[in-house]
Amino acid sequence: MIRHTVVFKLKHLENSKGETTFLNSAKKLSLIPGVRNLECLRQINKKNDFNFGLSMEFDNKQSYDEYSNHPDHLSFVQNIWLKQVDKFLEIDYIPLNKVD
Repeated sequence: MIRHTVVFKLKHLENSKGETTFLNSAKKLSLIPGVRNLECLRQINKKNDFNFGLSMEFDNKQSYDEYSNHPDHLSFVQNIWLKQVDKFLEIDYIPLNKVD
């Protein structure tokens, strides 16, 4: 399992129409095959200046790669993400083996 996460700051004002439109577009990424448990999150920690997060899971590296190269994902990145996100940090996780 791979958990793909990204925290980001939008160029839009808080609670603006642009912010809402962006988040609604991001939620549509859940329609891409292989995406599981997509969450759109508001970041509340005062120790950084990111506003939002996205989290999603993939069964394996193949499904993650298929998502990354899917036309809907590539379109979202080119036409929405790059134009509306001020800065971001992307982190991908795999579970550690359980220790008995």
